[in-house]
Amino acid sequence: MNFNVFTQKDLGFLTNLVGEERVSTGQSYLELHSVDEANNKCPLPDAVVWPKKAEEVSSILKMANERMIPVTPWGAGTSIEGNPLPLYKGIILDFQQMDEILAVRSESFQVDVQPGVKYQDMNKALSRYGLFFAPDPGANATIGGMIGNNASGIRTIKYGSTKDNVLKLEVVLPTGEIIRTGTFAHKTSSGYDLVRLFVGSEGTLGIVTEATLRLAGIPEKFGVALVTFESVEDATNTVYEMIGAGLEPAALELLDQATIEVINQEAHLGMIEKPTLFIEFTGANEASLKEDLNQTKGICRTNHSVNVESGIGRDERARIWEARHQAFELMKRNNPGRSFLIIDTAVPISEYPQMVRFARETIKKYETKGYFLGHAGDGNLHLVIPGDFNDPDFILKKDKVNGEIVSHAISLGGTATGEHGVGIGKRQFMIQEHGESLQVMKRIKQLLDPNGILNPGKIFP
Repeated sequence: MNFNVFTQKDLGFLTNLVGEERVSTGQSYLELHSVDEANNKCPLPDAVVWPKKAEEVSSILKMANERMIPVTPWGAGTSIEGNPLPLYKGIILDFQQMDEILAVRSESFQVDVQPGVKYQDMNKALSRYGLFFAPDPGANATIGGMIGNNASGIRTIKYGSTKDNVLKLEVVLPTGEIIRTGTFAHKTSSGYDLVRLFVGSEGTLGIVTEATLRLAGIPEKFGVALVTFESVEDATNTVYEMIGAGLEPAALELLDQATIEVINQEAHLGMIEKPTLFIEFTGANEASLKEDLNQTKGICRTNHSVNVESGIGRDERARIWEARHQAFELMKRNNPGRSFLIIDTAVPISEYPQMVRFARETIKKYETKGYFLGHAGDGNLHLVIPGDFNDPDFILKKDKVNGEIVSHAISLGGTATGEHGVGIGKRQFMIQEHGESLQVMKRIKQLLDPNGILNPGKIFP
C-alpha cells in the first residue's frame, strides 16, 4: 500500500486540534501501541492521539484521508490476532479517554456508551440498576474493541455475541462523515443492517464513536456443576447431548487436564485434574434450576463422568470463574519466557467432538504442547500453544498445527475465528472460508474506504 510519510505539519494539525496533552510521539507510548496481548508486534506508529468526541475523530480522519495517512483504532490492547496493530505506521486513535456512559435507559434495557468504556467497569456501574451487558470476553476489553471484533465469550450460548446486543451505532467514515445506524427498537426490517456490517469489521470500514447496547436483567438464581471425565471425548459428547436434549445453560465451558493443572498450580483451586465441564444455569427460581441440573447429571453419567460437583457456593463459583477468565494469564505465568499461538475455531455443535479429537491428534502428531479450553456450548474451541518463537523448528511445527486445525474447522462448516477476529493472524484463511464472497467484502471496503487508510492490512490476505 502506498501511504504518505507522516510529517511535522501533520503532527502540528493534531496538536492544534486536541491539545499537546492528548497527542504523543514519545517512544514509550509508541511501543505500547505496537504490540498486543499475544505479543504480536509491528512497526511503531508515528503518533498516538486520544480523542474525546466524535467531531475530533471526524477531523482527524478527514485530514488523514486527504493526506493518505493510515489510521488505526485502539481500545485496551487486549486483542490477540494483531487486530489493532498499526502495520503501516501512521496515526493510532486510542479511545481510552472517550469512556463515558452517556445514558442508562433501564426501563428499555439499554445503555448508550462511548467506545472507550471498559466492559467490566460498565457492568459494575449497571449492576445498581439490576442490569448487565451479556457478552463476556473475559479480559476487561473496551466496548469499541468488542464491537470491532464481534467479541463473545462464556455467555454466548444464552445471550449471543456482541452483534446480537448492539442496537445503534454512531460511526465516523474515512471522509469524516458522521453517520448513525440502527434504532432503539429491539427489532427492525428496515433497509440494510448497517449495524451488523460495522460490528466485526475491525475498524476497517469506519470508526465507532458511540453505541447503544441491549442489556439483560441480572439473574436472581444460578445453578452450577463441575463435572470431570476420564477423557476429553466423553466431555465433548456430553456437550452435544446436552444441547440436543434442549437444555439451555448460561455457560458451558470445556477445560482439558493440562489447563486444570495450570489453574491449580497458579490459582490454588484444588480441582480434580481431569478434563472438566463447567456448567451454569440461571433463572428466577430454584426448582427449575434443580430440574436442569438433575437432567444434566443424568447425561453426564451416561457419558462416563467420574465426578459431579453441583450446588457450588457463590464464593467458590466466583473463584472458579475468575480462574477461567484468567486462564491465559495463568498459562503465561506457568510458561515464563514463552510466546503463544492461540487458535480460535468454531464449528457446528454436531461436529464439536470430532473437532476436538482432530485438534488433539494434530498436537500429538507434531509433538507440541497445547492447552484446550473453549466455549463448548456454542462449538468454540481455543487451543493455546506456548513455545519459543525464535526457534525455527517450533515455528514450523506451530504453523503446521495452526494450518491443519483451522482448515479442518472450515471443512466442517465452521470458521477460522470464532470470536477473536481476523486481524493479521487469520488473513491467510479468508479465501478458504469465504470463497467468492470475499470479493464482495473487498468491494464494500473499497466503497467506504477507497484510499484504504482505515486499519490497513487486516482481514484481507
